[in-house]
Amino acid sequence: MNGKVFRRLSLLSATLTLFLLIGIFAILFTYAQQSIQAFGFDFLTIDQWETDEDGYGGVFGGWIPIIGTLLSTLIAMAVAIPLAMGIAIFLTEIAHSNLIRPVSVAIELLAAIPSIIYGMWGLFYFAPIIQELFGGNGVGLLTAGIVLAIMILPFMAAITKDAMNTTPGVLKESAYAMGATKFEVIKDVVMPYSKAGIIGSIILALGRALGETMAVAFLIGSVMSVAHKVTDSTISIPVLLANNFSEAQDLQLSSMYYLALILFVVSFAVISLAKFYFLRRGTK
Repeated sequence: MNGKVFRRLSLLSATLTLFLLIGIFAILFTYAQQSIQAFGFDFLTIDQWETDEDGYGGVFGGWIPIIGTLLSTLIAMAVAIPLAMGIAIFLTEIAHSNLIRPVSVAIELLAAIPSIIYGMWGLFYFAPIIQELFGGNGVGLLTAGIVLAIMILPFMAAITKDAMNTTPGVLKESAYAMGATKFEVIKDVVMPYSKAGIIGSIILALGRALGETMAVAFLIGSVMSVAHKVTDSTISIPVLLANNFSEAQDLQLSSMYYLALILFVVSFAVISLAKFYFLRRGTK
């Protein structure tokens, strides 16, 4: 009896999740209809976001915020992945036992810091450093990407560490007995064995990076122009939605729903591709 109830509750939970996704897509698609009919797929290539004098019409395109979202996420992942792998390897294979717990707790505490705190810290402390080292005004794509990397780092590092800890000791001991070095054990035993968990951590971090709003709003510059250099200011989809949603109406509001729909589809497509292709290959 308990087994049947548990199965039904599990099926209900899974079905509810599926219906939630379908419902979100349907609502976004419905409210974006005015913009879809006005611009169609050209919305993806239009680099303007201008309202008419009365505020009810205008020309709106998603090219700039889409590119800003993808570039900031790419920078964040490029910085966070090697750092997270290094932290996980250090904590599982190199660190002294007295260091493992305090360092692990410190890393996990980074995940508890509100994103607005990251944004304020990045704006007042980190942005001047970027300005001094790379030029520009300090607020731009590079600053937003690096702070975003720091935000997703604890998720990736914690999950990767747990995955590496599942490697059976007998496999590592056998490799050492055959004369393998620590580097070879990590490269040829630990990493392949924990590959599925590592890819899973990257997927979760990627989803967080694509949708982050507050910290990026402080640091990306919120300028409606394509960044030709990593130090240039630009804008992302979540930032544009957060800055303009309360004042938008009619066609502009519909265009923002169109942008939200695009972000939803891109996030779903990227994470699905990673999960069903890369994760399956990693498991094999």
